[in-house]
Amino acid sequence: MPLMKTSNPALGSKTFQDFANSQYGGALDLSARMTLSGTVNKTGLLLVFAMATAAWTWYRFMQSGTMGDVAPYLIVGAIGGFIVAMVTIFKKEWSLVTAPLYALLEGLVLGGLSAAFELRYPGIGIEAVVLTFGTLFVMLLAYTSRLIKVTDKLRLGIVAATGGILFFYLLEIVLGFFGFRFLAVNGSGMFGILFSLLIVGIAALNLVLDFDFIEQGVSSGAPKYMEWYGAFGIMVTLVWLYLEVLRLLAKLRSRN
Repeated sequence: MPLMKTSNPALGSKTFQDFANSQYGGALDLSARMTLSGTVNKTGLLLVFAMATAAWTWYRFMQSGTMGDVAPYLIVGAIGGFIVAMVTIFKKEWSLVTAPLYALLEGLVLGGLSAAFELRYPGIGIEAVVLTFGTLFVMLLAYTSRLIKVTDKLRLGIVAATGGILFFYLLEIVLGFFGFRFLAVNGSGMFGILFSLLIVGIAALNLVLDFDFIEQGVSSGAPKYMEWYGAFGIMVTLVWLYLEVLRLLAKLRSRN
């Protein structure tokens, strides 16, 4: 496989390219190389970190019932998470520190937003968590059983679809400053729900590309710190998937 493309910005096509068929593969001892089990364990740790700060922000919000009480944490989490993510992408060898920090910061955002949705739609938080993890395990099973085969055409399609979604979201933000709103897409009508279903599906398929990418990294003999970087990449996709699932559930609830 010449290039291991993925639409996850954290796992770009050149992330493991330097390790494949290079001095790293032969020079590193087996214990110093990236492994699947190590990446899985580190992904689990990042999830624990994110859930810890999410629970704390959730608790703070539920105590006050106002966004004003947790807004500073949301802002710090969103801006700080973005900055740390960019640093991690460009300085992969720092991921031992930056990946856990990213998870902690994103937890602040996820906890605050989830609590806000929970006040309006009781029970939506746990539903979103269950669906997100359920999707993760289903996609992992589909990948390991080769039910979904990662081909160049599949990669290209998912990369193009994800890029289109990113462009749409950026356009929506820019036009929002001028008073333009995409009501059909953001509303709870049939079109809005179908749109959210499409986004959730594409986010889920990104997980398959991430699994494949990490497997290729293991094959290429990447150094041990890339386990943290691989776990960070999975976290980026999971955060996106959870937010889209939360948004979809809110649309469905508002129809009742």
